[in-house]
Amino acid sequence: MSLPKVDYLSDTWKDGLFTNKVVFCTGGAGTICSAQVRALVHLGANACIVGRNVEKTEAAARDIATARSGSKVIGIGAVDVRQIESLQNAVDRCVQKLGGIDFVIAGAAGNFLASINQLSPNAFKSVMDIDVLGSYNTLKTTLPYLVESANKHKVDKESLKPSPAGTGGRIIFVSATLHYRTMPFQTHVSVAKAGVDALSHSVALEFGPLGVTSNIIAPGPIASTEGMERLLPSDALESYTRSQPLGRFGSVRDIADATVYLFADTGSYVSGQTLVVDGASWRMSAPGAAYGKLGYPDFLLSGEAVPNVTGQKKSKL
Repeated sequence: MSLPKVDYLSDTWKDGLFTNKVVFCTGGAGTICSAQVRALVHLGANACIVGRNVEKTEAAARDIATARSGSKVIGIGAVDVRQIESLQNAVDRCVQKLGGIDFVIAGAAGNFLASINQLSPNAFKSVMDIDVLGSYNTLKTTLPYLVESANKHKVDKESLKPSPAGTGGRIIFVSATLHYRTMPFQTHVSVAKAGVDALSHSVALEFGPLGVTSNIIAPGPIASTEGMERLLPSDALESYTRSQPLGRFGSVRDIADATVYLFADTGSYVSGQTLVVDGASWRMSAPGAAYGKLGYPDFLLSGEAVPNVTGQKKSKL
């Protein structure tokens, strides 16, 4: 059953906006990334999403394909963004099946709550590898196609008019706002996302002369996502919601609309930027993990461990 358009895309954008375009997305089965891709497919694009879980990724691809009759959406599982060979094989398959890559969304990420005392070097490295190395590998394997697409869809330097063939050669890195002010129990992710941001900025400078744009979307608290369920204590949900400047959480549609803006003609002169979509949440003084049973600084001073941290290994450090 097709998901209602209102759940993932506003009425602002015209149908056919991305006809004949191809988007490649890592972490494409996730709540936010799948909405981003679904919006692009609805507007005419074909897509390739990759992820580690085969069944989940293939099921997400089939579901996203319902956004538009006749769309082509490939789901490739068993892809580890930390292994460049794995990604390269997925990129090659995408190009073979769909003809190229015009847009890239680097969305694969790892996260959990843990204090530095609980955070082993291996756990820290795992998040760095998924977020930073994974984003870099995504960039490296898709860059030749982004450059090719950018060359086909140049903005005329004299008239400044966009190409009649539409846009291409654009990459979005999905980041976060955690590292803007720092947040307890999120050291690993804060460091990783700062690295992802720096990577995007460098891409904008080095590949801008070739027509490629690179930007960051930094979601804030987005309702009904794996991240919010994992990171916000259930006993803090009501108080945290009330504390938001707009008095509510965002939706995946907000992130999808931001994605369309950056990939469409509207984003033709936007590069090296961070588009924060959080309703001004990060400007509030108290971060999410400081609410409820994990209240700051009392919980840290208690010496207790953050509960429900899975996959931990004891460390001597």
